[in-house]
Amino acid sequence: MESQSVSFRVAREDLVTAVAWVARNLPTKPTQPVLRAMLITASDEGLELAGYDYEVSTRVRLSAEVAEPGRIAVAGKLLSEITGTLPNKPVEFRVEGTKILVSCGSARFELPSIPLDDYPTLPTLPDATGTIDPRLFTEAVTQVASAAGRDDSLPMLTGVNMEISGNRINLAATDRFRLAQRSFEWDPASAGVEAKLLIPAKTLLENARSLDSHLNDPIEIAVGSGEQIGREGLFGIRSNDRETTTRMLDADFPNIQPLLPKEHTAIASVEIAPLLDAVRRVSLVTERNAQVILEFSEGQVILSASGSEMGHAEEALPCAFTGKDLRIAFNPGYLKDGLSVIPTPRVVFGFTEPSRPAIMIPEPAELPEADERGVFPTPETYFTYLLMPVRLPG
Repeated sequence: MESQSVSFRVAREDLVTAVAWVARNLPTKPTQPVLRAMLITASDEGLELAGYDYEVSTRVRLSAEVAEPGRIAVAGKLLSEITGTLPNKPVEFRVEGTKILVSCGSARFELPSIPLDDYPTLPTLPDATGTIDPRLFTEAVTQVASAAGRDDSLPMLTGVNMEISGNRINLAATDRFRLAQRSFEWDPASAGVEAKLLIPAKTLLENARSLDSHLNDPIEIAVGSGEQIGREGLFGIRSNDRETTTRMLDADFPNIQPLLPKEHTAIASVEIAPLLDAVRRVSLVTERNAQVILEFSEGQVILSASGSEMGHAEEALPCAFTGKDLRIAFNPGYLKDGLSVIPTPRVVFGFTEPSRPAIMIPEPAELPEADERGVFPTPETYFTYLLMPVRLPG
């Protein structure tokens, strides 16, 4: 222990928020017992709470009345559970020997302190590379991470690929059955910045979702500056008094551009809310999310699904459709994932053949017109969700 006499007092609401945010990234089953610890550093500037599991680090600063500065460590998830149940009164921490005494109103807790001798050194946040609106960042990451793989034996597919080129960022992810790509503008620290980064999708999504939705200030993306961009292998985010680092994946993201069709033989526009509801209903009879068949024709789309023991379901919806009639099947879970992250009221589908990938995009201001071959160019869009069809028998 670095200090045996630490004492401070902190507002309960501030403490609950900070402790919960750090605790959510602590490992449930740590490889080393010391990694379950939450570090609390008390100084004249207030408190810093931190956690680290060799992959993800978190730090948050908050104001407090510090009587005796020092550093302590306590089981983070337990502390989060305790603070969440405390009455709305100031919380006091005091160290006595190897015990940490926590009191709030008439509630008293005595927690064992965790020795810090074997605790790893927390990584330092890389230099800021640029800033972005937090709501835009959260939306973009949520859209793309929906298509990332979950098989750790294929690490290049479990990440979100981030390509930075000046003031443009392109995010992409794929698990081989679907693909999502999103582009947006940001404010880089230097105009000529170029980088390719592969960030674990699960962690990136958790970081994005934990951002304060009421933040008015841009967040910093920190992966280094100049020739050091990405060299430290850390992806950092700083927002107000919070910062996180994530160890990036040491793998090469596949080249996805050849997979994206440049033109389509049919285009459909469907209202998302009723389509999602219909997919949920008809897929109830499928076995293990087998497949939902969509039959597109002028003015409508008919959804159907069957199961050998569960029966058959069918539903028709209005649809703006141009092109040759089409019968195509999708995994209903993947289809729902894609529809759920499209922010416009309607989705536009682009098709080539029933056996070839289809794209789903937010409805643009104007749909493209077919050329003399009856072929439609892919509309300009900031978000594309590509979905592999399920092969139909026969």
